[in-house]
Amino acid sequence: MEWSAYVSFLAFAVILILIPGPDFAVVTKNALAGGRRRGVWTAAGVACSNAVQGGAAAAGLGAMIVRAQPLFEAIKWAGVGYLGYLGVQALRSAARGEYAPLNDDGEYGGAVALSGWRQGFLSNITNPKVLVFYLAVLPQFLTPGAGIPELMLFALSHAALSVLYLLVVVALLYRVRRLLARRGVRRGLDGVTGAALLGFGARLAAEQA
Repeated sequence: MEWSAYVSFLAFAVILILIPGPDFAVVTKNALAGGRRRGVWTAAGVACSNAVQGGAAAAGLGAMIVRAQPLFEAIKWAGVGYLGYLGVQALRSAARGEYAPLNDDGEYGGAVALSGWRQGFLSNITNPKVLVFYLAVLPQFLTPGAGIPELMLFALSHAALSVLYLLVVVALLYRVRRLLARRGVRRGLDGVTGAALLGFGARLAAEQA
């Protein structure tokens, strides 16, 4: 493996990760709604999905899914529907403006780690662009004849960078949680987050396979 190519891939992956997308919106939504613990578990769900899709690409399953147009379209529209569902939830929360108070540890009452993990995993696994990234972009950084171990190293490195970035986002939100817990601020953030999720869903729906 050429380490220069690996470093170039990491730099490219960082640039992509820093561009806000559905994962960022879902983690932000959960960190605001359920506190640091739920935000961390949402980021973990995203990372698990990245690892699964990277492993599928390495095993050749990803290429089969992309070539199977009906299955690929089903995954795409499942992602559109899920992002729409989360977006509507956030907008409804903004419209109601009813929020539970912060606990002493900074967590919102009723936050469930599994719920955060599930939302992070589903929002990522139903985004076909992640699989396309592993199949179309990642191989450009690989040396000819690269095997599964090298492909997995690149894919898992991307997943690790992604979760580190999302954990930083959660930590920053936690530090300003008192400000963000104000009713007016929360309503505004929920409104922006909901609109962003609906926008990401609409963009995904408009994209051609």
